[in-house]
Amino acid sequence: MAFKKVTEQDSRYQHLEKMSTKELLQNINKEDQTVAIAVEKELPKIEALVEVIVAKMKHGGRLFYIGAGTSGRLGILDASECPPTFGVAPDKIIGLIAGGDLAIRNAVENAEDNAEQAIIDLKKYNITNKDVVIGIAASGTTPYVIGGLKACNKLDITTGCITCNAGSPLDEVAVFPIAVVVGPEFVTGSSRMKAGTAQKMILNMISTSVMIQLGHIKGNKMVDMQLSNDKLVDRGTRMIMEATGINYEMARQLLLDHGSVRNAIAQQGIC
Repeated sequence: MAFKKVTEQDSRYQHLEKMSTKELLQNINKEDQTVAIAVEKELPKIEALVEVIVAKMKHGGRLFYIGAGTSGRLGILDASECPPTFGVAPDKIIGLIAGGDLAIRNAVENAEDNAEQAIIDLKKYNITNKDVVIGIAASGTTPYVIGGLKACNKLDITTGCITCNAGSPLDEVAVFPIAVVVGPEFVTGSSRMKAGTAQKMILNMISTSVMIQLGHIKGNKMVDMQLSNDKLVDRGTRMIMEATGINYEMARQLLLDHGSVRNAIAQQGIC
């Protein structure tokens, strides 16, 4: 089947500028409701990728995200949220964006067109075949991402992708591809919308599932979360109260003394 760039197809809606605010919001919401259904169709492929990531990380591997523009930013967002949420070191899940850190907040001209740069960026982290690299590109045609995965394949580094165009060059090059087809955007070509939502959903699924299987959640609680503000100290305190039955003041002091919910609970003889 010939590759069709669905993300660039014309919006199903015309004359957006003539819509009322209510109409705009209702129609955007209508389109957004289709995203979860599209993601559901890719669950077997997401499962396969999660399982290989877990296996690699159990043996000291790391997870890398590479992308450009919105896709790159979403990868960085997911990676940056894992240390505070799950208590993992910041070098276990790493997000890289074409154009470097400047591109997180600004468009960097032609950065995504350099097919050689991603592997240069990855090699700065001494990447090995213990690691997994996921390329993120809604279009599935971003040279930075495709070039990065091609180079990783040659080095026997496990590759996956998240794209929104089935049969795209990125879909074809990844060993573990995920192609979630959300259809045309409300604003034609604006893949920060439905495509971005789908990518964020899948990234949430991947990192959360991996972290749970690596033991960073107990029951349904973030027992390894970093205590970086008063809200999280309070949350951790209440987790300890629930697990041990001790009062708030004792639980809070126990948490502060031992630095994590997991350690505090362990000190009370509860696994």
